[in-house]
Amino acid sequence: MHEKYLEILRRDLPIGESFDILERKIKVGGLNGSIFFVDGLTDGTKTQYILNYLLSVTPREMRNIKSSRQFMQERLPYLDSHLIIPQPAAKTIDEKINDCCKQAEQKMYSGLSVMTIESFDMLIVMDTREYPGRSVEEPEKEKSLRGAKDGFTENFMENISLIRRRIRDNNLIIKYFPVGDVSKTDIAAVYMKDKVDKELLARIESQLKNLKADYLTVGDQSLLENLMKSIGAYSTINPFPKVRYSQRPDVISAHIAEGKIAIIVDNSPTAMLLPVSVFDFLQDVDDYYFPQLTGNYFRLLRTLNFLVILFLTPIYILIIEYKEMTPEILKFFVPEENFAVPILIQFVLLELAIDGLKLASLNTPSSLGMSLSVIGALILGEFSINSGWFIPQTILCMAVVALASFTQPSIELSYGIKFSRLLMILGAGIFGIIGFVVSVVISMVMLASTKTLSGDSYLYPLVPFKWERLKRLLFRGGK
Repeated sequence: MHEKYLEILRRDLPIGESFDILERKIKVGGLNGSIFFVDGLTDGTKTQYILNYLLSVTPREMRNIKSSRQFMQERLPYLDSHLIIPQPAAKTIDEKINDCCKQAEQKMYSGLSVMTIESFDMLIVMDTREYPGRSVEEPEKEKSLRGAKDGFTENFMENISLIRRRIRDNNLIIKYFPVGDVSKTDIAAVYMKDKVDKELLARIESQLKNLKADYLTVGDQSLLENLMKSIGAYSTINPFPKVRYSQRPDVISAHIAEGKIAIIVDNSPTAMLLPVSVFDFLQDVDDYYFPQLTGNYFRLLRTLNFLVILFLTPIYILIIEYKEMTPEILKFFVPEENFAVPILIQFVLLELAIDGLKLASLNTPSSLGMSLSVIGALILGEFSINSGWFIPQTILCMAVVALASFTQPSIELSYGIKFSRLLMILGAGIFGIIGFVVSVVISMVMLASTKTLSGDSYLYPLVPFKWERLKRLLFRGGK
């Protein structure tokens, strides 16, 4: 079988064509052998130790070794090694050999080394992987005032270990799924088996096993879109996120301990949490790293900012349109002079301009960041007002909205709020108070009709009403 393994592996692998796919021929106790591996994904030190040991094995020591299993047990004192077992669907000898070689190739591209030795019946896999990557550091978007300073990286096993380090319990289960016919991306579902929703877990596992996709080139987002399409929950017009993303292992671990499922995707520094409702997005890690009173203050501030982000600009349009109904206390904010550009157009232009500046800042070298800030301030400040495009009140309103949006932990929900706000701006600007009311109703209907991946209401526990659960989400209790 050794010769058959060599024939198939040498035929399928681009050895000699791709410089990083290598075969190392060795002699183990007088028997011919070969180790296949991908240079750049393997740890050179581990590989050298294994080679030194294998080359030191004598023919006398190999005399009574009759199988790969016996060799691994008696002559391969390496912790992370195992045999490749053919799948049950493979019946004939040729099918089993082909299946084992296919598994071996997949494991090679994950950084493991595959060894076959003359007269032995099975392929031996040794875990020598070492992925190139950055060190563990605090996520830029999810900084904490007092919390842990570590965060997920693009390393699959490193991310799993950050969760296992925090939950040292037998009930923590981590299930592995390879997804993608070509990319074969490593994916793990992480959950507490004594608290997880068993029905939801069965559905997620079934979909991950049967997911049909060639590539998961952009990691978690590709997985989410394919997953939602497979369960019929995908929508191109609903802006509200169905899962919560986080790069903080303490946040993910806390939610797992409460019964949620985390999806870890290789090459992505972000974990996905499901199922989630809209209230889950209003929580932040600092709520729990500070005393209860301070944590509740943070949460109240975040909720008030949520309302400001959503309603400030459309309500200001109504104040301008219905000056006679404006309370005296707010009349100072109504412009006394005429303006050239309608308020509706001003707000739409400012919405686009702010998003344009955000995109520009992402693609601006750090050395030029200050220059971009100065230019942005001038364009959206004095020059734009003096030229007559905008009035100071609209600039102020959009500045408040832009700053308040940074208090929301979820970028995805921020854009869901933004699209709802734009709908209200258009409704209020074109049809007045009736348009505003209709746009609010449309947004609420969209929220109420949105279902989580578990099939529950997106507004749970508000709809259906569960006060005890809602109270825990609105106010921070004990740790």
